[in-house]
Amino acid sequence: MSSSTPHILIVKLSAIGDVVHTLPALNALRRHFPEAHITWLVEAAAAGLLEGHPALDRLIVSHRQQWARALKAGERHRTLRRVGRFLTDLRDTRYDMIFDFQAALKGAMLIALTRGKRKIGFGPGMQHQEHSYLVLNQRVPMISMEVHALERGLALLKAVDIPTGAIEYRLPISTAARDKVAGLIGPEASLPGDVPIAINPMAKWESKLWLPDRFAQLADRLIDRYRATIYFTGGPQDREAIDTIQHGMRHKSINLAGHTSLIELAALYEQMACVISTDTGPMHIAAAVERPVVALFGPTAEWRTGPFGDRHRVVTASERCRPCFKRKCPELRCMEKIPVEQVLQQVEGILA
Repeated sequence: MSSSTPHILIVKLSAIGDVVHTLPALNALRRHFPEAHITWLVEAAAAGLLEGHPALDRLIVSHRQQWARALKAGERHRTLRRVGRFLTDLRDTRYDMIFDFQAALKGAMLIALTRGKRKIGFGPGMQHQEHSYLVLNQRVPMISMEVHALERGLALLKAVDIPTGAIEYRLPISTAARDKVAGLIGPEASLPGDVPIAINPMAKWESKLWLPDRFAQLADRLIDRYRATIYFTGGPQDREAIDTIQHGMRHKSINLAGHTSLIELAALYEQMACVISTDTGPMHIAAAVERPVVALFGPTAEWRTGPFGDRHRVVTASERCRPCFKRKCPELRCMEKIPVEQVLQQVEGILA
């Protein structure tokens, strides 16, 4: 590799939706610097979305949560060796540009350890920033948090005169991932469905959850109205909750929770006519593979972090207290006041 090749580091550690929102910035960097060597620093939970991405040359993965569990379990020496190897990887290159898309303390701590000529990010004034700008040597003016997260990332590039152009994700969905999905949904061909619809009913925040019986009613009515085949998605920890939803249904559906990696989930969503989701990472994966999304929003702001693009529909309740951004709520009115009919109407608008 010639010394004239620019080396660029993207720092966006988490979460799944935030990583998806940063993919257009990655592709913009690749278009502007076609010969650059581009590295992305990410945490393990979202790394599967980036492995093999055509615009990336290198992926550095932080296993921060795994290391913390191992240290707590007394695995000190082996864990410290792994952390040491990670830090060696982090510092083995002197980067021409380091972009701080995380804008939080956990990213700033790692940026402080990197070797870079220009450490670029937003200056003071942004919410949840935790003074992360202190490690930067090139601070661009802050941008309002009311701007969508995807556009905030692109604004960081524009501030240093890097054109952004068309919004592209280019998720690296492999043939193996598509074959895996074909194997998962193939055995269900005996179900009478004509329209494949995915429902992602879970979320990490308790305040983002809709009532299980309403998901059951929604799924049944979609089957009645459209002869839909319903695929429930989620992580391994969601299987039991989705089983509860299915037990409340009159019709059969498929529970694929825990059966797909992130990139296999993207391959699954590619096959759907529509994806219905709470405000969580898979919602953004569906948008990134250009599937229309019906998103249920309660405590968070859809204009900040909703599915990006005009083809998607967002369902909310008219509650004066939203968005409150609370992970837990004693009343959950903003989600409980979303009726099944309102969601059904939005799905109907998409399928029409």
